Amino acid sequence: MDSQEKAPIEEQNVNQTPAPESENVVETAAEAPQEAAAEPAASTEASEAPEAPQLKQYQTKKEVLERVREIAHGSDAPQKEEVDYLKTCFYKLHIAEREAKIKDYIDGGGDPEQYQITPDPDEEAFKAEMVLIREKRQQLFREQEQEKQENLQKKLDIIEKIKAMVTSPEEANKSYKDFKALQDEWREIKNVPAERANELWRNYQLYVEQFYDLLKLNSEAREYDFKKNLELKTKLCEAAEKLAEEADVISAFHQLQKLHQEYRETGPVSKELREEIWQRFKTASSTVNKRFQQHFEGIRAKEEDNLVKKTALCEKVEAIAAEENKGSADWERHTKEIIELQAEWKTIGFAPQKMNVKIFERFRAACDDFFGRKAEYFKGLKDQFKDNAEKKRALIEKAKALQDSTEWKSTSDKLINLQKEWKTIGMVPKKLGDQLWEEFLGACNKFFEARNAAGAGTRNEERDNLEKKRDVIARLKAAAEEAGENLQERVQKLVEEYQGIGHVPFKEKDKLYAEYHEVLDKLYKDLNITVAKRRLSKFKDNLKQVAERGENALDNERSRLMRQYEQLKSEVQTYENNLGFLNASSKKGNSLIDEMNRKVQKLKDEVQLVRDKIKAIDAENAAKE
Repeated sequence: MDSQEKAPIEEQNVNQTPAPESENVVETAAEAPQEAAAEPAASTEASEAPEAPQLKQYQTKKEVLERVREIAHGSDAPQKEEVDYLKTCFYKLHIAEREAKIKDYIDGGGDPEQYQITPDPDEEAFKAEMVLIREKRQQLFREQEQEKQENLQKKLDIIEKIKAMVTSPEEANKSYKDFKALQDEWREIKNVPAERANELWRNYQLYVEQFYDLLKLNSEAREYDFKKNLELKTKLCEAAEKLAEEADVISAFHQLQKLHQEYRETGPVSKELREEIWQRFKTASSTVNKRFQQHFEGIRAKEEDNLVKKTALCEKVEAIAAEENKGSADWERHTKEIIELQAEWKTIGFAPQKMNVKIFERFRAACDDFFGRKAEYFKGLKDQFKDNAEKKRALIEKAKALQDSTEWKSTSDKLINLQKEWKTIGMVPKKLGDQLWEEFLGACNKFFEARNAAGAGTRNEERDNLEKKRDVIARLKAAAEEAGENLQERVQKLVEEYQGIGHVPFKEKDKLYAEYHEVLDKLYKDLNITVAKRRLSKFKDNLKQVAERGENALDNERSRLMRQYEQLKSEVQTYENNLGFLNASSKKGNSLIDEMNRKVQKLKDEVQLVRDKIKAIDAENAAKE
């Protein structure tokens, strides 16, 4: 009998557990000849391990707290797996509730730095109950350890008593009833220290088998005992085989542990059937244990996959937290991204037990770092928001002071400037900003609506003036084509008529101005050349009359013309200098430059006429000499 059954593994954490480390193959020695109690030497702790609790899906913290109180104040021993699960559920709900409150507060226009996290009575009650549970579990552990030591001593005493019986066949026959009582007593004693269990069982088996070897029972009693034990063990085999069809793998495993306990407490069968019945039970056990192992391997693989996913989310959150936030828009964009990652985190299941808390702490640390710095940022904006709000209120007061004005042009310019200034002022909290903007916009709209109503008649008049000015331009163009003796007089009359017409629509003003001056410049250019020639010819005709006034008359006239020449040149220089300082970036600037260029050209034409007159005097003086 050199093979010894391995102890079934202790009950595993079925919620977040890795698969069992040892192979759950049950082996035992072949049953000894005669009535040797060749029972599978399983760990007594494993056989007594309670079934894992069925996990409930909790929806609120109140439900979790109620269950924690039941455990803390109940008579049942707290199960570590359920306690860990309840702790995870409570804080998952607690964190989700806290984040939802913060989000609602911010979405409602609240200032993040003003938000205060208030103590949660449920959390305080939960912590208090968990302290009681921890103390209860510690006390239970101490009691269990004490009980194991006492059970160990009891079983050692039983072994010594059986050892004392194993002296001779005659003594064995006489002590049989006492021996059976000791066996019953052994079976009643449960847990012993795990490190002593196998050694204890081997010693017990040794002396039990020795006792059976010496025992002289009649053949009929032996056969009856073997037959009864065979029936019991056959039923245990059938029950173990049926567990292979059990849908709940965890439940099947725990039922198997109970069957092992019953098998080991059932006496031996006939020697020729011992190996056969044990192999049948072991085969059925191996099937159940293999399914149990595969189940937890699947859980472990899923948890490893969850760890990979959660690690990736940690890296994403850490990358977002490390990005620079240049303003509120960046903070809000990154906040939205992190909230989406938090929502994704909640859809992923548990990671392996050793890493589950660590990976959550890493994720939470990155989130807390980001939201902590965000709170500091918005706290720094508080004074700026206050200053910006005061500036906007000042603009509102100015707009309200102008909203009833009837000075349409000047007030329009002032309100437009106020609107431009409004855009230069920084942010204020959204809710207050919307309120201030509505107030400011209402004052502006009141004025502009009144102005538009009053200007309806003015616009009709401006359209009439536009048609009149277009008619004058058409006549100027016709005059440029016809020419004639009285062209200058006709042009002058049309210019006076044009200037006497009032305002035109603002959008048409620049286009009309350009068209008017284009035809007018052409006319003036033609008129200046013609007039200059006539004036020079008339001047030359009058030179003889000037000469007859005296010998110094021509020199005096020449001196006068020289003074006029210098004066005109000075004016030309002044205009040209002024042109260098003008900014032509606007339409109005372009119009002014065009007007000054026309004046400069007219002065230059005058300069040329005066020079021609001086030359005519010099020619007349040369002819006299």
